[in-house]
Amino acid sequence: MVDASTVIQNKLCIGSHKAEDLVRKYGSPLYVYNAAVMQDRLESLRTSIAYPKLDVHFACKANSNLEIVKLLRRAGAYIETVSPGEIVIAQKAGYKASEIIFTSSNISKSELNWLIEQNVTVNLDSLTQLKRWGERKPNSTISIRLNQGIGAGHHEKNITGGPDSKFGIDLEQLPEVTQLVERYGLTITTIHQHIGSGILDEKIFMQAVEKLLETAMQFKDLQYLDFGGGFGVPYKESEKHMDIESLGKKIGDRLHTFMNEYGRELIVRFEPGRYLVAESGVLLVTVTDIKRTPHKTFVGTDSGFNHLVRPMMYDSYHQIMNASRVSGSQESVTIAGNICESGDLFATNRQMTKCKEDDILAILTTGAYGYSMASMFSSRVIPKEVLIEGTKARIIRKERHVEDIL
Repeated sequence: MVDASTVIQNKLCIGSHKAEDLVRKYGSPLYVYNAAVMQDRLESLRTSIAYPKLDVHFACKANSNLEIVKLLRRAGAYIETVSPGEIVIAQKAGYKASEIIFTSSNISKSELNWLIEQNVTVNLDSLTQLKRWGERKPNSTISIRLNQGIGAGHHEKNITGGPDSKFGIDLEQLPEVTQLVERYGLTITTIHQHIGSGILDEKIFMQAVEKLLETAMQFKDLQYLDFGGGFGVPYKESEKHMDIESLGKKIGDRLHTFMNEYGRELIVRFEPGRYLVAESGVLLVTVTDIKRTPHKTFVGTDSGFNHLVRPMMYDSYHQIMNASRVSGSQESVTIAGNICESGDLFATNRQMTKCKEDDILAILTTGAYGYSMASMFSSRVIPKEVLIEGTKARIIRKERHVEDIL
């Protein structure tokens, strides 16, 4: 498995580039992505699931940078989107309408009409959406998103299935689905589910797979089965990668059995986002202040939750390394941002190599839901993004200043 970073002579390197050199050249804070990691994760997923008719759609809300979308397209991924803006990005990256999936909830009439005009696959999320689709485009094929009562994720806010989830059409509402389908002459050719994000337990995955296959037997005209995403990655040192080969074999074996029972082979879709890009990304920040109180040592940085909101929003853990001196004397520190909010902390009471002002810190596994969730809160700059491909590094998005939105 390819790693985004390595340690050479006690310095953290991303690809072949020292983190300190990247900051000297491009500035700080700085998002850096290693292309080799994304390519490796996509290939591992495609080769592990032993099923011939497999489509992998990158869930681009994880990282919608145009150059990253292009990179994954060249590597063979299709795309899954959740907004008109993401469809525009997909189109600009070169995707055909047939390669784009749209999944979202509570969309307006005008948005649904626009989606129909784009001719992309829309995973209809409610009876209201289904009715509006039938009125606008009768006698057509459709995809529906189901809530089958199964939900999982790394945080309660990332669980997208089960009785408390806003997503999908509940299985108990299938009779109403049938009525609407018959009323408007629709044909359900795809059923879709997505149970949550950041899942590392393959048993939960297989429960969801089994449930969708069980439900699929009620639909005679299917062409596609869409299992959504949710493949997790380890964030903590104590966490392990999901055994994707083991999971892939179980999925493949089960799919072959199901297809024999169903009577024909269907195209199977998965929609990984985090799994493809999270581990490729590193957020580089600079130590600007070290505040030693009678109670704590605060290491201040030139970034904040406006650049990486996951620790504040989800209590998420990210490994943080002193890229300037990976090994050395250790101390317990709280790593803080420069936003005027008490919750602006990247880590609390974390053991790491002692820091000095102007040291470069590397916040790991930030390729997913990092920049894509960044904001200009407090009217601070949003950093550049840099992509490393082989020995070359290049800017793939310039920094954004307050002047850019005035």
